[in-house]
Amino acid sequence: MLAVHLVSFFFSKLQEDPTKKVDRFLHAMRLQDDQLIDISKRFLAEMKKGLSAESTAAAAVKMLPTHVRSTPDGSEKGQFLALDLGGSKFKVLRVKVREDVGIRKGGVEMEEKIYPIPKELHVGRAAELFDHVSESLKDFLHEKNIGLETRHPLAFTFSFPCEHPSLDQGLLVSWCKNYKIRGLQGKDVVQALRQSIGRAGDMDVEILAMVGDTVATMMTCGFDDQCCEVGLIIGTGTNACYMEELRHIDLVEGDEGRMCVNTEWGAFGDDGALDDHITEFDRDVDAASLNPGKQIFEKMISGMYLGELVRLVVLKMAKLGLLFDGRVSDALRTKGKITTADVAAMEEYRNGLNNTRDILTHLHLDPSPEDCIAVQHVSTIVSFRSSNLVAAGLAAILTRIGQNRNVRGLRITVGVDGTVYKTHPQYPKRLHKVVRRLLPECQVRFVLSESGSSKGAALVAAVAQRLTSQRRKVDEALSLFTLNQQQLQLVKSRMREGLEAGLKSKGCSVKMLPSFVYHTPDGTEYGKYLALDLGGTNFRAMLVRFKRQKSRLYHKIYTIPLEIMQGTGEELFDHLAQCVCDFLDYMGLKKARLPAGFTFSFPCEQSGVDTGTLLSWTKGFKATDCEGQDVVSMLREAIKRRNEFDLDIVALLNDTVGTMMSCAYEDPQCEIGMIAGTGSNLCYMEQLKNIEKLKEGSGITRTDTEALEREDDEDVVTEKSFLEAGKSKMCINTEWGGLGDDRCLDDIITPYDAEVDIHSVNPGKQRFEKLTSGMYLGEIVRQVLLDLTRRGLLFKGNVTETLKTAGIFETKYLSQIESDRLALLQVRSILQHLGLRGTCDDSIVVKEVCGAVSRRAAQLCGAGMAAVVDKIREDRRLERLSITVGVDGALYKLHPHFSQVLKETVKVMAPQCDVTFLPSEEGSGKGAALIAAVVRQKQEM
Repeated sequence: MLAVHLVSFFFSKLQEDPTKKVDRFLHAMRLQDDQLIDISKRFLAEMKKGLSAESTAAAAVKMLPTHVRSTPDGSEKGQFLALDLGGSKFKVLRVKVREDVGIRKGGVEMEEKIYPIPKELHVGRAAELFDHVSESLKDFLHEKNIGLETRHPLAFTFSFPCEHPSLDQGLLVSWCKNYKIRGLQGKDVVQALRQSIGRAGDMDVEILAMVGDTVATMMTCGFDDQCCEVGLIIGTGTNACYMEELRHIDLVEGDEGRMCVNTEWGAFGDDGALDDHITEFDRDVDAASLNPGKQIFEKMISGMYLGELVRLVVLKMAKLGLLFDGRVSDALRTKGKITTADVAAMEEYRNGLNNTRDILTHLHLDPSPEDCIAVQHVSTIVSFRSSNLVAAGLAAILTRIGQNRNVRGLRITVGVDGTVYKTHPQYPKRLHKVVRRLLPECQVRFVLSESGSSKGAALVAAVAQRLTSQRRKVDEALSLFTLNQQQLQLVKSRMREGLEAGLKSKGCSVKMLPSFVYHTPDGTEYGKYLALDLGGTNFRAMLVRFKRQKSRLYHKIYTIPLEIMQGTGEELFDHLAQCVCDFLDYMGLKKARLPAGFTFSFPCEQSGVDTGTLLSWTKGFKATDCEGQDVVSMLREAIKRRNEFDLDIVALLNDTVGTMMSCAYEDPQCEIGMIAGTGSNLCYMEQLKNIEKLKEGSGITRTDTEALEREDDEDVVTEKSFLEAGKSKMCINTEWGGLGDDRCLDDIITPYDAEVDIHSVNPGKQRFEKLTSGMYLGEIVRQVLLDLTRRGLLFKGNVTETLKTAGIFETKYLSQIESDRLALLQVRSILQHLGLRGTCDDSIVVKEVCGAVSRRAAQLCGAGMAAVVDKIREDRRLERLSITVGVDGALYKLHPHFSQVLKETVKVMAPQCDVTFLPSEEGSGKGAALIAAVVRQKQEM
């Protein structure tokens, strides 16, 4: 009975579908999606390992930087020579690249000649190989009548693993593809080529770039599809490259922009990472190769090994009696008798089985129809595994790019070349399908490289040439914003002259307005004080309580409607009185007559601490019948008209003075206030005797000034003697934004600054402020970007309506774009929000423009500050001055680099001064209350 069952089982197996027995035999090669996802994750981990300086030495996947920093954008042009060396033959080409202009699409024209490489040169000396290459190049130049009147740029495709210290250097890592040439490993391949060209003579060429075939493929496809950021080779060998964020490539200095990384993924698995997927046939192929234990991933994928894998499987099955009735021919036992071309032929859609029978017959086998079906299925499984593994590796690369961009729905193009991809009838379709299955959220387009790696090498050179030219022109434009020490010293000197002139007389560009604030807080202030703050589209009312060197603040913010800002003066001040009334009612203080300080951040000329004549409106205010009027009187009259409350307005000040007072309450050494925000200004405590324009009266008696002058008879005037003199100092509101109104800054003003000034509401006025304040920096940047775009150096020369719109580039964007934490893709996002669609390279330039403009602003403020602190030090006859500056304003507080550049400049420009910068926490409102407290305290003494 048992014998009957065995016979039955045997005959059932004979009748079995031939593909089923192959499936069972090669089950380890049939990879499921969960296995592919796992392989993809392993490869992603290897990529990170190769990019890190700490682990790259131990990484199997080397992740070699190529120094190719940009893909084509269509503006490349020029004529190039190209050499393509990577197999048994090499090519010399002349490549003409035509720019993409208007309706005429860019294009590439090529002439080429193929030269054989004798087999003995594959294993000879490096000098012999490159002498042969150089002589062939020389022959090509003569044949094509390419003259030597000008130097010819040359691009070199060298399809062997190399480390690239720069774009025109390549240190050979190892030979492959049956090359074993002596004397070049670890050395610069480009230098070897240069030397051989020199030996050949009569050629004037400049080698601009050396790349591998993978990078060249990406560049070739990138010329026609600018979404192409991945290159893939599936041919005799296999490899992939992609554009990586430079900040992740530890082996290259710098963190701005991107660079193409050559993964050299063929070595994936050399460290055992794929051991659980390696079959006995893979081990046999590896053992018989020229480099056992190396290029494991490549040996499972590439065209050099697919045919051999099929042969070994078929041989094993035949020996086990699963094929050809157990018969094995000598040809089947011979290495290399089944090629990758045979694999492709066996899998042809219509003629595959016939081709399989012919191939097996040629191997002196007598296959049955079932044998042909089984062998064809072996071929399918081996090639399918190859495409699956490529898909897993590619999925890892695309995942990496998506992570860099912080997007899930990636849209990208992959440029592909290689004989397996091009000639295998099923391979591309299988690969595409599996990639899309592994990454369903990605839109991946595959583009076949039509012109091979030679065109790509020329495009690398063309891109490098374009970037070099653009870099030079951008640098020239931005050099206008670079201030050397001599120029900064000149600004400091002119600021000092402006300060001195403004103290002597009225009508100077640096106005030096007296504030009639004689004292900073001493910490003894106490009680309740009201602070009112008008400096823009909002009005703030505050109640500040001082007690035991501590303060508490309560406030409400009120909007100033546009119709009030631009109505009558009476309407404006009635609105302010209404806001104050509401606040007092809210605080339950309507019946109390509180002392108040009024921060009024518009240019005023004061004749006392509680009076001030408005010189001119700024910041969009146009209320009538106010200029030339005392704003304190106008507020008092509005309060009277309302007749619901009363205030004792004891002080009028601007935001700069308020900032100084607020910080002086925290630090007694604070005697300077600075605003670096929408506007730019500075105040400081000046010696009363130096304010010559006040000596004729205006609130200061002649007795006061004569008493101070008598102190000059002493050899040294100490700070103590000043304090003993009572009113020895007064806070001066410099209004330093007017420096340059007399054209003393014309030698540092750029055409971009001039354009901003012409289109401002006050042409020719506030020139220093227009170089340094937040109201104007964004507009300066816009003017630079507009000029660079018109010159074709940005945004492909596309001047959008947005870019032509004044004020669209707000200064807040400078702070965001220059943030060290902000990746360039986020910079692109900001630009897209403004309607400016640019490349990563455009983002780099925009960031550099923002940096140049903001750095100059900070340096100018630093030079101005240096003039002030040095003046204070010299006036006090001190060897060294220690002083604190109270600072407020969004530019200082929010810009990532402004404050640091400011501090560094002051340190260099005023080396005998120790300057501490103290950000104001409560702004000018608390300062207004403090002035009211100081004034009231002095009145009560």
